Amino acid sequence: MSEQVQELVLDVLKEMNYDVEDVDGDMQLGPSGMDLESLTVAELAVRIEDAIGVKFYDDDMERVVTMTLDEFVAEIDSRVALTEASGSGT
Repeated sequence: MSEQVQELVLDVLKEMNYDVEDVDGDMQLGPSGMDLESLTVAELAVRIEDAIGVKFYDDDMERVVTMTLDEFVAEIDSRVALTEASGSGT
């Protein structure tokens, strides 16, 4: 699922008017990488929540900003697996 999730994240960023042409999985989402601000990361998380039904909380945002794209995708994958395992998946 990771490849599909990464494609979704990049598509959402494109919709938010970010240039993702040179983005790779090792690039950090925050200031020392893609340079996404906290509010942008929060909006990205909300859009991912809406698209695939995983939940991010306010407490998660500080950690998410420091993640690389690959780490963020892995986090989404693990949340999807937990949701599916609990039987409340979408």
